[in-house]
Amino acid sequence: MEGSITRRRLEPAARREEIIRAAVAYFAEVGFGGPTRDLARRAGVTQALLYKYFASKAELREAVFERVYLGRIAPHWLDELRDRTVPIRARLCRFYGEYTRAIFTYEWMRIFMWAGLDGDALNRRYLEHVSALLLAPMRDEITAAAEGRWAPGMEDLWNLHGGIIYLGIRRHIYHLPVPEDVTPVIEAAVDRFLAPLGA
Repeated sequence: MEGSITRRRLEPAARREEIIRAAVAYFAEVGFGGPTRDLARRAGVTQALLYKYFASKAELREAVFERVYLGRIAPHWLDELRDRTVPIRARLCRFYGEYTRAIFTYEWMRIFMWAGLDGDALNRRYLEHVSALLLAPMRDEITAAAEGRWAPGMEDLWNLHGGIIYLGIRRHIYHLPVPEDVTPVIEAAVDRFLAPLGA
């Protein structure tokens, strides 16, 4: 029974944080279709209390989106991608090394897959964000480094990006073996991508 849930006394900010953490774990396991009644039970709160902190399931999903996706995009990535004192290969390898460390988690991959299967707008928002904030500037930097020899299209960038992300999908969705250190795989993918630049 919901009324029999024993709760620890927490400050509102701490309770809200606890609910978000529980929601991330819960939605990673069952997807956004999971009922909030079950989520509340997992979080150790009543459903009524959950709705005191989040007025709707959509608001809670938004908090999960902010935490799992937008919250993992580091502000310095764009500056480092645009730092032309560093060779373009080194910039791409550094970025994808940090990016994969940030997103190659059970929660990130599972929620992203569940949301995609549900046709959720959160995925589209995230991909649009990545395209505008990271991939478009990356394209511009590669084009500048090529000095007129090559100008990759956005589809080329998505192919590179998607191929690297697939390592995380293999690990966390398909449970297939993936090297513990994906750095050499990333470097090989970047080298193949930059081959039109020549030596």
